[in-house]
Amino acid sequence: MSSPTTRRARPVGGSRPRRSDGRGRSGRPQAEQRFAPTRPAVEEALWTAPAAGMPTFAELGLPTPVVDALAARGFTEPFAIQAATLPDALAGRDLLGRAQTGSGKTLAFGLALLSRMAGSRSRPSQPRGLVLVPTRELAQQVVDALDPYAKALGLTTAVVVGGLSFNRQVSELRGGVDLLVATPGRLADHLQQRTCDLSEVTVTALDEADRMADMGFLPQVRAILDRTPADGQRLLFSATLDGEVATLVRRYLTDPVTRSIASATGQVSTMEHHLLHVDVASKPRVATEIAARDGRTIMFVRTKHGVDRLVKQLRRSGIDAGALHGGKAQNNRNRAIAAFKEGRTPVLVATDVAARGIHIDDVSLVVHVDPPADPKDYLHRAGRTARAGDSGVVVTLVTAVERSDVDKLARQAGIRPTQTTVAPGDAALSTITGAREPSGVPIAEPPKPAPTPRGPGRGRSRSGRGRAQPAGQEQSRQDAPRQGGAGENRAARRVGTTRATFSAAQPGRRPRRRGAV
Repeated sequence: MSSPTTRRARPVGGSRPRRSDGRGRSGRPQAEQRFAPTRPAVEEALWTAPAAGMPTFAELGLPTPVVDALAARGFTEPFAIQAATLPDALAGRDLLGRAQTGSGKTLAFGLALLSRMAGSRSRPSQPRGLVLVPTRELAQQVVDALDPYAKALGLTTAVVVGGLSFNRQVSELRGGVDLLVATPGRLADHLQQRTCDLSEVTVTALDEADRMADMGFLPQVRAILDRTPADGQRLLFSATLDGEVATLVRRYLTDPVTRSIASATGQVSTMEHHLLHVDVASKPRVATEIAARDGRTIMFVRTKHGVDRLVKQLRRSGIDAGALHGGKAQNNRNRAIAAFKEGRTPVLVATDVAARGIHIDDVSLVVHVDPPADPKDYLHRAGRTARAGDSGVVVTLVTAVERSDVDKLARQAGIRPTQTTVAPGDAALSTITGAREPSGVPIAEPPKPAPTPRGPGRGRSRSGRGRAQPAGQEQSRQDAPRQGGAGENRAARRVGTTRATFSAAQPGRRPRRRGAV
């Protein structure tokens, strides 16, 4: 990791001086500088808090209006990622940040952007701060998180995402936007239509860069960054800093400082992980009983059709549930999130589109109804609970055919889950998840019948086979008058044997007749 003194700090509120000869920060032509092979690879460096404890927000260098706004919302001291990154970001350095989801990184880069823009206003259609995120939901929540502090500094924010009115976004941009939060696809559309100009952007933040790479957004991201000044500051946050993300870092960041506060695994002390082994036939009922619990629950399903199917199933059982997936209009997605956030809908069923875009407090349970495809998806789904030091539970419903794949995924994600076999109505299911009957009645397993003691010649049928009988019952059957002849009695016994054999057979299998090989 480079020393903080290796590059001259840029003044708060302005960009680095531009060169008049068209050359970049190193003095080489910009194209040569961006593709220079001599740039170092991304290196990890674990940040630890000073021995004296966390500094205050004021000591980190934030403006007084921002510090006051933070205190008004109950933020009296920074989270680790904020304390680790804010000094360098405020000093104007390019920065790489890695932290567990829910650790407070939105304020880590957002407060730095706003503070560096304080004291001046943007011109029409020319924002000065830019945040790129992978999903519409995350874009809206970033704006919601930063807007109070922008207002404290007299700055404006706006969201540019797909699914909403393009013309309305054009009008908002023309009115002057200081901090623009956008998804790559829609911002690329504005650049193509020349309704947005990024030539005045002084600070750009890329949040969840690895997710943007996974979703195929990097071509748009590169095109967007090419439209920003080469000497602008860049802040990049990602769960992983390898592969395509490392290529992005080498191309667009200069001498970045790396701040990592935790490894990219799911072993969080406040988060419990469980694998619940279920039968395929009973899985829908198990999911329904879990959804009937008290508290906010997010359930992840692999496909949008699976989401709609599960929501219908839950609603038929009397459970309020909302659906969130890419096939729904943006207004419907916004309403589903709002109802979930406000508590009107206690269950949200979603595809992975929501795993990186939902930041809602008090989600106490995450359920992988369908196991995720890879460890990163698991971690980001799981990160919807146990946020900012709160506790939470993550359970994965696992069928027999999925068991080996899920075990491998857990190892790759760095978690050590508790494994339990459950069925509908099991007390263990209620203990782990708070599951209950859809009617609200707590789950209670039926009491097991006490075994009847057996003794020599006691409680057995006359033929020496069959179940034990209570004392006196055998004698009463012997004393009872017989009806019908011997042939009729033998036929009755054959019918009874066939029924008993059928009732004990597994579902879907033909009963085996007595004496069959």
